Amino acid sequence: MADKNPQLNGAYYGPSIPPPPKSYHRPGRGGSGCGCCLFDCCCGCIFSLICKLVCTIIVIVGIAVLVFWLIVRPSKVKFHVTDASLTEFNYTNDGMLHYNLALNMTIRNPNRRLGIYYDNVEARALYQDARFASNEISPFYMGHKTTHYLSTEFKGQNLISLGADQTSEYNKQKSSGVYDIDVKLYLKIRFKLGVFKTGKFKPKIHCDLKVPLTANGNPSSGTFESTECELDY
Repeated sequence: MADKNPQLNGAYYGPSIPPPPKSYHRPGRGGSGCGCCLFDCCCGCIFSLICKLVCTIIVIVGIAVLVFWLIVRPSKVKFHVTDASLTEFNYTNDGMLHYNLALNMTIRNPNRRLGIYYDNVEARALYQDARFASNEISPFYMGHKTTHYLSTEFKGQNLISLGADQTSEYNKQKSSGVYDIDVKLYLKIRFKLGVFKTGKFKPKIHCDLKVPLTANGNPSSGTFESTECELDY
């Protein structure tokens, strides 16, 4: 029969049965999991709110642009060089270009509700990517569905650098009597809609011209043809 061990509060255990091990309880870190969940929840709510706000702004801006387009129906302004007179275009061996070029241009504003302020207009003349002259044109305003006429003249001499291939191309054009001349307009404009005026824009106008040389009032090879220019915003 098993002996009674007074140290075990009257419990009986046989010689082959060991006493039960003592168990220990380690207190946990209460509240740490809940704090992380709360932080993640707040971050998710803020991110969702920002996404909704951005989407709302995009929708509002899109609707405003659509309404503006439906009301105004903006149309592209048209630029034409209607006439060009070239009475001198002589490139000498020392790199000096002597020139006398006069241009007449038209600008057509087809819009019914938009007026255009031309605050600054600079005209530049280039030959084979080399600028040889520039002029400032007086500011002007164009009302709805109007056409503006402007003229400019490039006259004088300037030193430009042409390579061997460019000089060869110049000699070919000199023989044909027709020169490839680029004219570019650099603009600063504002639009007017009713009493409202928009901010400043800086479009560029590129006119790729083929201009016959005129001698004694008569073109050496054909006549100049009206040319539409390209508008680049």
